[in-house]
Amino acid sequence: MERKRFIWISGRAISNMPLDSSFGGKDTMDDVAVPPPVSGTYPVPESDIAARVQALESILLEKGLLSSDAIDKVVETYEKDIGPMLGAKVVARTWTNPAFRARLLENAVAACKELGIGGAQGEHLVAIENTDKVHNVIVCTLCSCYPWTVLGLPPNWYKYPQYRSRIVIEPRKMLKEDFGLDIPDGKEIRVWDSSSELRYFVIPERPLGTENLTEEELASIVTREAMIGVAEVRKP
Repeated sequence: MERKRFIWISGRAISNMPLDSSFGGKDTMDDVAVPPPVSGTYPVPESDIAARVQALESILLEKGLLSSDAIDKVVETYEKDIGPMLGAKVVARTWTNPAFRARLLENAVAACKELGIGGAQGEHLVAIENTDKVHNVIVCTLCSCYPWTVLGLPPNWYKYPQYRSRIVIEPRKMLKEDFGLDIPDGKEIRVWDSSSELRYFVIPERPLGTENLTEEELASIVTREAMIGVAEVRKP
């Protein structure tokens, strides 16, 4: 079976869905916008999520199940040490080093270790590369499996049922309407379903006119959204 014929198999490409399909016959979205989708709307505002987190944290602290120091350490780790800046380093190296690119596409876990990137939930990384003929986007249709090692914490919208369903059913339409990313009709879109065993991340296309940028400068223009596949990297 050709890869593009997969519809839903965890850890495989899922694409080629009918573009005129809809989510339950309509878009089931409320009127509270959560960026980065530019025109789409999602149901839970950031303030509600923050309130829930604060309430849960207070209960855990009160019961002695967590300490403030432990929470602060985790927050600091994901603010300073783990995040999309690591994935951006991988992408920049891929753009500038053909030998590294080949190793990354063959074995992303080993290639990332060359840059000192690894650890928990980084044991099953798979890099997928955008080309002039194929655009890739990642999702977890089951829950919220995500390449934490290279992208850090997932955006809230990545976990919402609206994204997890609609990006499979009508990826081209959703990318355009919710993220402002217009993929030409002649370009194939492949949707990759991450799982606990396989966690995908996208190597976006290098923008034209960046030939003179250093590897560090290239890394600075690579965004988390581009490595999920819902945005393109723009020339600075």
